[in-house]
This record gives sequence, structure tokens and C-alpha cells, in this order.
Amino acid sequence: MAQPAGVDPNKVAHRGLITVSIMLATVMQVLDTTIANVALPTMTGDLGASPDTINWVLTSYIVAAAIMTPVTGWLADRFGRKELFLTTVVGFTVMSMLCGVSWSLESMVLFRVLQGLFGAAIVPLSQTFLLDINPKERHGSAMALWGAGIMVGPIIGPTLGGWLTESFNWRWVFFINLPVGIVAFLGCAAYLPSIATRLRGFDFFGFAMLSLGVGALQLMLDRGAEVDWFSAAEIWIELGLALTGFWVFVVHTMTAKSPFIDPKIFADRNFVTGLVFIFVVGIILLASLALLPPMLSRIFNYPTITTGVIMAPRGVGTMVSMILVGRIIQKVDARYLVVLGLMLTAYSLYVMTGFTPQMDSYLIIESGIVQGLGLGLVFVPLSTVAFATLAPHFRTDAASLFSLVRNLGSSIGISIVTVLLTRNVQINHAELSAGMTPFNPNLWAASPAAAGGDPTALLQIDGLVYQQSLMISYVNDFKLMMIITLCAIPLAMLLRKPRMMAAAGGAPAAHMD
Repeated sequence: MAQPAGVDPNKVAHRGLITVSIMLATVMQVLDTTIANVALPTMTGDLGASPDTINWVLTSYIVAAAIMTPVTGWLADRFGRKELFLTTVVGFTVMSMLCGVSWSLESMVLFRVLQGLFGAAIVPLSQTFLLDINPKERHGSAMALWGAGIMVGPIIGPTLGGWLTESFNWRWVFFINLPVGIVAFLGCAAYLPSIATRLRGFDFFGFAMLSLGVGALQLMLDRGAEVDWFSAAEIWIELGLALTGFWVFVVHTMTAKSPFIDPKIFADRNFVTGLVFIFVVGIILLASLALLPPMLSRIFNYPTITTGVIMAPRGVGTMVSMILVGRIIQKVDARYLVVLGLMLTAYSLYVMTGFTPQMDSYLIIESGIVQGLGLGLVFVPLSTVAFATLAPHFRTDAASLFSLVRNLGSSIGISIVTVLLTRNVQINHAELSAGMTPFNPNLWAASPAAAGGDPTALLQIDGLVYQQSLMISYVNDFKLMMIITLCAIPLAMLLRKPRMMAAAGGAPAAHMD
């Protein structure tokens, strides 16, 4: 596969320094999707916000980043990849500092919107650069390193955010980006190769429709739990706008002469299948992260730091599998690695369906390591194969779509498991409470005082019932994610197997079985 004009991966100097600089910027951006979550309660008082309105600190960032991600390809072609990347790193770092000095909720939301707009391009551009500066036979290793930053970042985000908030204050959640941003900018400015720009018309209508669909969908997913979903007119309006935006965008893309996203990109079967897989990975990765910290806090009463320590092995498992896959991906069929990874992930979720309030942390750590190994085995081959047969000039647009679909999968997955958790807790509590009557001999055996109507004993029994209801609801969510993972396994057969065949004295060429 030919590289974009202006980049010869075999002649790139300081590849290691470029990679480190790019990954620093990438981890900085990815961390911000989760690092601020644990600081929200502390922010509420300082910014004069309510528990309901403080969530706009997260929503504003997510929506802005989602809307801006698809336009990365056009901006890179128009202004240059290096120039755009440097601009986004500077803008993201500056906005992080402004978030740290915010004096009101309104100022925080404004700076978070700008932070999301600048940060949206960092992840897809980092993936594109790593593919550009590495020869094709090193793409697996490059994607292993990139994937480690993408997947481990959200895992360590809550722990790092909790430590910064407890040790200093919530403003350091944003201030920590300053040294990272400076080092990343200096490294990229000094060593990142420049790539020639190319004139490309901007399809404003297509971009507007896609932005409408993505923005409305993200608002619906983020706001749904606060307004009780479809009982609120707001959710119906956002759903209507999302469906309208996506429908008009699809029709426009198929009929326009110069659409915002070239439909030829979807003719590549590997890339389309990769989008489906990364959507599933997004659901599993961040939905699990959204469930486990609250579960450890609400059921096991673990503090934030302890929760982070217990979840850390998940990140270790991910990094180990990614390093391993980066070394063997040229020798093993990527489809087998994807299937093995999905099977390990499904097994870990099966283990999680056996969680009980009486267990120790060993089972949580064990399942986390296995799930980390599984997700790593899926992510690296998927990131490599999805781009292996794609034309080079589609690379930046494809990376933008790849990131967008992963983020949408994460948002949808988190919303689904959160809704099911809330609803199932109510249902399970009602069903379990129905048996707590004076006529139940088991209640008399467990707590005669409660069976006799003692208020204190009844309160204790109700606490136990709620704990069991919550545990059952978490288990049901894990079971749902296990089913989704198992259903994704047959899709691996749709991937084509790229084979590297080097001509004598020539660059490697991609072939497909």
C-alpha cells in the first residue's frame, strides 16, 4: 500500500521521539473523557452548580468532540496534518488551563466545549501519523502502542482524577495537562514530518446533517437518565433530530457529487467490518468502566483509590496483550486473534455474572485481567486490518470515522447499561420485598425482630434487600454485555486476511485472501 505523498516511512528520522510525542498528546486527550468524572461532586460547590447541572461539564465536552471528529479529514487536507495536530495540541492544552481556572458553571461549560472542539482531532490524527511513519510490516506494533493509550487511558482516568482531587483539588484534573501538552507540542513541532496539503471542497450541508445527527444523539444519551428518558419531550425532540440528521446525511452522501465523506470508503469490507467491531468494543470497554467503580463503591464500600488499585490489573492485561499481539500479528491470522480476544472477553463477563456482595476482590481482579487481555487481542488486529486494504488518501477520514463510531458505541453502551441498572434495581427490590412479610418463616429465622415489626431491624433488612437488588442488576448488565460479545464473534469471518508480499528490492504490497 502506497503511503501519502511526502512521507517515506523508511526514511522517517526520530521515529521513536515522534511516537512518544504523539502518544503523550493522545493519552492526554483520552484521559479527559473520564478523569473529570470523579471530581464533579467537588466542582458543584465551587462553581455554584446543582447536582443536575454539573453534568453539563461532561456532556458539553462529549458533544463538542463528537461533532468535530468527522471534520478532521477535511481540516487535515486543507491546512496540513502536522499544522492541524500542533494547533489541536496547543488549543486543547490552553483550554485545559482555562477549565482549571473556571469561576462559574457557564465559564466551565464554555471552556469544555472549546476543549472538546480542539481535542476531537487528536486521536484520529495520531492513528494516521503512526500508520504514515511506520512501514507496513510495523503497522501492527504501531497500532498496539496506539491502542494501549486509547484503552488504558479511560481505565486510569478515574483513579488519577480521584487522587488529584483528594490530594490537591479538582482544578489539578485540568492543570496536569499543561506539562504533557508542552512536551507533546515541542516533540511534534521538532520531528513530525510535514505532509502536502490538497484542495478539497467542503460539503457544508453534509457536515451540518452529520453534526445534527451526532450532536442530538449524544445529547439524548447523556441527558436521558436525568430527565427519565422518553417521558420527557426533550428526549423525543433529540431522537427526532438525530434520526433526521442521519437519514438526510446518508441520502445526501449517496446522491451528492462531492459529499462530505466519500462513499467509496465504505466499499472496503475490512473497514466497514472494523467499524462494527469497534462499536462493540466501545460498548464493552466503557460500559464496564461505567459499571465497576460505582459497584465497588455502593456494594463493597471501597474508596476511590482502592477502586483504582483493584481496576489497575485490567489495564495491565490490556497492555500485555497489545505488546504480545504487536509482535505476532505478522505471523498469526488477525481474524483468529480477534475471535480469541472476543472469547476471552465473553469469558470474563461470564465470570462477572457470578459476582456476589460476599466475595473478595480476587474475582474482580481476575476477571479484569482476562477482559483486558481479550480487549487487547481484539483492538490491535482490528485497528490494523481495518486500514490494511484501505486506499491511503482515505486514511484520515477513516481514522475520524473509526474514533467517532467507537465513541458512539461507548455512549450508547453506557446509556443502555445505566438505564437497565436503574430499572432492574426497582424491579428486583419490589420482587424481593414482596417476600418480606411476617408470614415468611425465612424472615423469622433470619431476623425475628424484623418479622415482629421492629423499625431498626426492618431498616437493616431493607438495606440488605437493596444490596441484593443492586447486585442482581449489575449481574444482568454483565450478562447482556456477554451476549453482545458472543454475537460479534461470527462477524470476524467477514474480515479479509491481508498478506504481506515484498517484491525484490521493493516496498511491501498488501494482498488479500
